[in-house]
Amino acid sequence: MKKLLMLMSSVLLVACMPNIGGDEKDDLDLTWKFNSTWNIYESFVTNDDGTITYHALPWGGLVGAFREHNMPVDWSGYESITFEFAEPTKVPTQIMVSDQLKTTGKAGISSLTCYFDGSDVTSVSEVALQSSDTSVVTVKRVYLNPVNGTWESSPIWTGNCAFGNWEAGFVIKPEVFETANEGDKLEFVYTTDQSIEESRFWLIKTIYNETENTLLGNDNELNEWGCVLLNKDAKTYRIVLTAKDIVNLRKTGLYTSGHYAIVSQVNLVKKKLANSPSDV
Repeated sequence: MKKLLMLMSSVLLVACMPNIGGDEKDDLDLTWKFNSTWNIYESFVTNDDGTITYHALPWGGLVGAFREHNMPVDWSGYESITFEFAEPTKVPTQIMVSDQLKTTGKAGISSLTCYFDGSDVTSVSEVALQSSDTSVVTVKRVYLNPVNGTWESSPIWTGNCAFGNWEAGFVIKPEVFETANEGDKLEFVYTTDQSIEESRFWLIKTIYNETENTLLGNDNELNEWGCVLLNKDAKTYRIVLTAKDIVNLRKTGLYTSGHYAIVSQVNLVKKKLANSPSDV
């Protein structure tokens, strides 16, 4: 009888202990936070496997709220947020962070990452996933990517190139990219020309010079003409360079043009990992 009582006590103790282990929420996994929509005519279902089936309307939004104690959260310790999709997207899809930072992905992608480069993410209140048209999007997972190093920026081009309506562009020579490596970023410092009344959008296009081929690093964001729609209120736009980008840029250099944006500087941004040998 005594042994039975001891066994029952042990079972109760385990049952009352905090949930530690595989079922505990991952602090970086935000999927469970996405539980509302901006448009009341949209709908979503959280499936048994944790995925979310989102029935989207044009520029509505599957929304995650991140306020704590009614205050926005500080994401300055993270470098990006990623959405993974269980099936490729059918229409262009956009991530909007606190109505100020956005990244757009073309149709047919399986994941989309919004980098926080150069943006203030110390007061994030909500994040929304938006579709450009009526669509069904199955979200597999949403998660934050922590900062694991520091980024060092150096200018590789300066000027004042006002694109106009595809009337101007500029070249960066191949030798400039000799020190570039896979994973480095090209940062374009720009403003949008909002003085042109007929212009309601601003574009940038980056190609390997003397070719028609666009860079691969921002392929997810390109529209059908190989252009990126710029955020009119942002100041920088970045492309993460792939290994193939590096090879081609070292051969031909870079040509950049666009629609009613003004680029004043291009920087090569390189990551210095927290545990790199130079830190030892």
